[in-house]
Amino acid sequence: MHQVERAIFDLRRGLPVLLVDGESRVLVQAIEGAAETAVARLAREAGTTPALVLSPHRLALLGEVGAVATARLPLPEGGGRQRLAELAFGPRPEALPGRAELARWRRALQPAERADRAALALMRRALLIPSALVARVDDSRRAAVEALVAEGTLLAVAADKAECCPAGAPGMLKRVSEARIPLVDAFDCRFVLFREPDGLREHVAVVIGEPEAGEAPVPLRLHSACLTGDLFGSLRCDCGEQLRKAVTGIEALGGGVLLYLAQEGRGIGLANKLRAYTLQDSGLDTLDADRTLGFDEDERHYGVAVDMLASLGIRRVQLLTNNPRKVAALSAGGIEVVSRQALYGSLNDHNRRYLSAKAERAGHLLDAVFNGHGEGPGRS
Repeated sequence: MHQVERAIFDLRRGLPVLLVDGESRVLVQAIEGAAETAVARLAREAGTTPALVLSPHRLALLGEVGAVATARLPLPEGGGRQRLAELAFGPRPEALPGRAELARWRRALQPAERADRAALALMRRALLIPSALVARVDDSRRAAVEALVAEGTLLAVAADKAECCPAGAPGMLKRVSEARIPLVDAFDCRFVLFREPDGLREHVAVVIGEPEAGEAPVPLRLHSACLTGDLFGSLRCDCGEQLRKAVTGIEALGGGVLLYLAQEGRGIGLANKLRAYTLQDSGLDTLDADRTLGFDEDERHYGVAVDMLASLGIRRVQLLTNNPRKVAALSAGGIEVVSRQALYGSLNDHNRRYLSAKAERAGHLLDAVFNGHGEGPGRS
């Protein structure tokens, strides 16, 4: 895991890393933040022509209807960094010059190997666009590349370890610090901070009152961080309103826990969330905007929530949510969800399309909101 953690930060800094899969050696470079010379550098170091690895959702946008797997796309001749960025995450790659050439590239798609899948897994974990430049290391360059690894210039990572990194490291969450912090709507509160092994994400358990970690179900809210809604009161979502209602609701129930999870933008990070907002302004809904960038409709993982509850000694909960996926995730992690309580925000002209997409396409239980009965919590 240690090498994977280092690789994440190297990629975020715009540096290449080496993925090792048996006898195969593959140089990987993030598209986002790459220098103009990145393609030439990879080609020189690897001794082969780099390719572009794209997710199924991005491939579908390029014309591969029904794409279900990651694949490699040969690079366009003479394509600079800007053109690569358009192919990797531009809003309308079909409008690029040379559409016929793009069709030829698509016909040259090659199935992804484990190193390709691992490359995109690293990008997701690093909160970067899920696309990557990859170059197989030729036998003639292998000794030179391994010399770079030996001298510490280049980091080598096992592809199998990198491929499973998006879910973090289950069971390795660290409980770091805690303090009592009175809130306006819940005076008796304790904040407990947890840190993931790679140090990239920190999550907070807000313990309200003194919930008993026994047989009685503990009122619980899993809340994914939303800087724009939680802090600035954005009208494009209902997150901030749900956060505040969760605190008052848990207080009214006699105490419980709110897990504030560092999963901005359904797990794609703030930078990509803002990119998705720009795409939404052009007419896409929230799910299609994420898919256009190459992401799944929901990139969140709730294993961290299970680990946090285990640390707090909580095994049975009364979950405040409209999202059946959260119920399923906790149940799969061994947490008994005794009941579900709905938690609604308000409908407005700015968030109507967002909430509609969550209800109609992501299965969120929001009928009461659209029927005008979503002002308060409900039980099911």
